[in-house]
Amino acid sequence: MRRIFGIFATLAVLLVLVSTAVAEQNFPTKPVRLLIPYAAGGAVDILGRTLGDELSKKWGQPVIIENRTGAGGTIASQVVAKSEPDGYTLVIIASGHAINPYLYTKLPYDTFKDFTPISLLGSSPNMMLVAANSPFNTLGDVLTAARAKPGSLSYGMSGIGTSTHLAGELFKYMAKVNITAVSYKGGAPIINDLLGGHIPLSFNNIPESIGQIRSGSLRVLGVTTAKRSAVLPDSPTIAEAGVSGYDTAVWWGMLGPGGMPENLAAKISKDCADALHAPVVKQRLDNLGAAVIGTTVAEFDKFIRAEYQKWGPIIKAAGIKGS
Repeated sequence: MRRIFGIFATLAVLLVLVSTAVAEQNFPTKPVRLLIPYAAGGAVDILGRTLGDELSKKWGQPVIIENRTGAGGTIASQVVAKSEPDGYTLVIIASGHAINPYLYTKLPYDTFKDFTPISLLGSSPNMMLVAANSPFNTLGDVLTAARAKPGSLSYGMSGIGTSTHLAGELFKYMAKVNITAVSYKGGAPIINDLLGGHIPLSFNNIPESIGQIRSGSLRVLGVTTAKRSAVLPDSPTIAEAGVSGYDTAVWWGMLGPGGMPENLAAKISKDCADALHAPVVKQRLDNLGAAVIGTTVAEFDKFIRAEYQKWGPIIKAAGIKGS
């Protein structure tokens, strides 16, 4: 009887494993919920909806977009962290996810244990901008002025801990200059004040400022990534213009709940990579000035951890605090 019981127990385990493997292979068999931590119409929302549409076609199931805004993306992330690890609840995150542990004293989740990295989807540079009538014609002019009168210059950025804020703080940290950060509620009011002469500099992303750049009302002093932007090939990088080694960007990725089966996470990761390279998705991201990436699960996990380590000393040096 013991032998028979053992055989049945083994068969039961095998049946569960086979059923799980089949379910993963056939994923999805119902609608998938994709949370967006930011408001409709922004770069993350556009990426999520464009990718979601392509995945819907590939999967034969709807990808339902849900905007859950607030608290630096932590509200949407918390929903996913507490969801079943079956792949049916996912989230698009931005750069701030990796640094939120430094900004929020009590996060409602563990940034690493409570999530399964799926894929690094894409990235886009920010830019240091001045108005067309600014006395600063090059990044070197800014460095000279900042060093001559420490604290006399300021730059606009779109909120504490955002990619534009971190771009400014990295610039200060690496160039060893003292420039005051001025926080705005978004990119548009920054540009208005820049054009109006109320602030001398700003860090903005490409989508919200490309129109003014092309019209000639704004001038790019430096692009934040190590390589020049394909959208603005004539604009130098900040590294080229005088701060060697400078490199940062806003990036976006997909996460699922912690504990997802490896095969399921790998399948969704591959499906995302395929969808990202579909012509309609790639064109949409090109229009945003974004580079399509699409990584493996392991590569994205390594990337998030590297971002966390990279920004720690910079955030500490800048004294950046959230809530």
